Amino acid sequence: MRRMFAVLIAVVTALVAIPAAPALAAPGTPVVFVHGYTGSASNWTTAISLFRAGGYSSSELFAYEYNSYGNNIQNAQGLATYVSQVRSRTGAAKVDIVNHSMGGLVTQWYVKQLGGAQYVNHVASLAGANHGTTYASACLIYVTCQQMYPGSSFINTISAGDETPGPTTYATWYSPCDGIIIPYTSTTLSGATNNYVACETHIGYLTDTSVLTAVRNFLR
Repeated sequence: MRRMFAVLIAVVTALVAIPAAPALAAPGTPVVFVHGYTGSASNWTTAISLFRAGGYSSSELFAYEYNSYGNNIQNAQGLATYVSQVRSRTGAAKVDIVNHSMGGLVTQWYVKQLGGAQYVNHVASLAGANHGTTYASACLIYVTCQQMYPGSSFINTISAGDETPGPTTYATWYSPCDGIIIPYTSTTLSGATNNYVACETHIGYLTDTSVLTAVRNFLR
């Protein structure tokens, strides 16, 4: 009986000593989504749901909104303020940025001209108008579209020198089926991981779970 009792104690002790499986660590770095021309925070509904399913908490996911018909320099200044607020709110030293379309211009100006690179770990650009698009000729009445046209002083400024400055890691996703970013290779950045997507429409990126999963993995 004593021997059986001793064996039982040993088994219980061994079970108690087995460490619990560690919980999945939260990503930690907050993500700021930046919409495109005429877009809004609602553009990121699918992305936010997918990121939450992948372990992010709602308190780590933010969507910056700006005036599509204003001025992208002011929009970038607003992004700088927004990132500062996110960092203060979360206690994070840096953020990750995911942009779409004209949001690429807003992001690039912030990172390159306003010193934002020091506060950004990753930039993921989905069909970003990073070198402009001739499609902007349809809305040249607005300053933002003038800035988005290839060869504008805005484009020339953000394209000059290192296209992927600082400690920030960059990636882009671009496709010949885009239809809005013309030429579609305008999205790619020298020094970035440029991901060719066989066929995706400009707006389709916002609900393409395969691409969005790849973006989430890139940030992780």
